[in-house]
Amino acid sequence: MEFRCKLFAAMIVANPEAKQCEYNALKEIAQEIYKEDEYRVEVMVRTTKEYVNKILNNNDLDIDELIIEINKELKNNKRFVQKINLEHLRKFMCQGNEEANLLQSRILEFLEAEIRDRTTST
Repeated sequence: MEFRCKLFAAMIVANPEAKQCEYNALKEIAQEIYKEDEYRVEVMVRTTKEYVNKILNNNDLDIDELIIEINKELKNNKRFVQKINLEHLRKFMCQGNEEANLLQSRILEFLEAEIRDRTTST
């Protein structure tokens, strides 16, 4: 769950004007993943928000460090690549400015490359 929370947080903080749209998408995705388990839905939402708040408040984490963590986890845990759902991540591309949209697109491109590299190398 924590890996997915990091992915979601990266997409949310890429848009510094993150609004309710992103948090609605987060809740919807969590409900889709954990269908009947409202407790896990809430844990996923809270954990993701904690990562977002850490980054937005410059509290020992920034977007670059988060992406590096995601990359390390993908290298150390090959199965994590299966947890990347690009359709879920695209739902976070709400009304952002051009810079935010570009950063979110770059994150998606990075993850697409990771999926491609890790699925072809096995």
